[in-house]
Amino acid sequence: MIQHLPLGSQGLVTSRLGLGCMGMSEFYGQTDDGESLRVLDRAVELGVHFWDTADMYGPYTNEVLVGKALRKHRQAITLATKFGIVRQPGAPQSRGVNGRPEYVRESCEGSLQRLGIDVIDLYYVHRRDRNVPVAETIGAMADLVKEGKIRAIGLSEVSVETLREAHKVHPVTAVQSEYSLWSREPEDGMLQACKELGVAFVAYSPLGRGFLTGQIKTPEDLAADDYRRHSPRFQGDNFYRNLELVRAVEEIALAKATTTARVALAWVLAQGEHVFPIPGTKKMKYLEDNAAAVKLELTPEELDKLSEIFRNGATGTRYPESSMGSLNG
Repeated sequence: MIQHLPLGSQGLVTSRLGLGCMGMSEFYGQTDDGESLRVLDRAVELGVHFWDTADMYGPYTNEVLVGKALRKHRQAITLATKFGIVRQPGAPQSRGVNGRPEYVRESCEGSLQRLGIDVIDLYYVHRRDRNVPVAETIGAMADLVKEGKIRAIGLSEVSVETLREAHKVHPVTAVQSEYSLWSREPEDGMLQACKELGVAFVAYSPLGRGFLTGQIKTPEDLAADDYRRHSPRFQGDNFYRNLELVRAVEEIALAKATTTARVALAWVLAQGEHVFPIPGTKKMKYLEDNAAAVKLELTPEELDKLSEIFRNGATGTRYPESSMGSLNG
């Protein structure tokens, strides 16, 4: 069984390894709700009890899907969802950000209904609304805590300054940002600030959106409708430069008779007990492979070697330039 540890300092305890559910509904090619529900059932058996979704995934459909699984497993699961990125059904490319207090409440009520639950364990601001004072957004979330609609407050893709400002209004339980061998930005202060404040750091895309598994060898391995085809790290020369980096992970995996994905996840897990990676998958074999990473121990020399090889991260930005402005809010 996967180790369970305190998630932040406000009473939540959950599995050290979580599950990102986004790809079960869109972005990464064809989806299959039946298979996804079987994956969620298997996650419970494996002890992967920290599930992550958001209202913008679908939009809305991922929460509905996760809600179906929660009917059987609610007591076992620490459920995280998010609000703040606004998408309209029928216009999937449209994006907005809304952190107004009235929208906080409206979004929470919608998520509770779609998920079919009475309380959300961890509720994130998906992106900071730069037009709304942080104190107003967090104040509205604090009201939801008092009313018993959410148990804890989280922030996604924010700056250290925003974390500290929010934490003064109400204790923050978790900060979520992309973190992996090829996305090292959280090391520039955020990991340290979280540890200082007693805040969990939740690492999404800890496998570099699948690239660090070694399973993607050419851009043609991605489905035609796969979001990653539009990601700078998966395009042109960037793709092949990043592929060179992955070979170092593959070498360690070969020497240890394990998989590349497990090595990449074990590196993230080794960055501190306050770090909770949430690799996403919609496939049973990848779920089981990821879960086995908690048993893999890398030596100090192996950890240092990987850190050094990837010290500059991946070639290419994490998102297209049009989306980069919403990060580090």
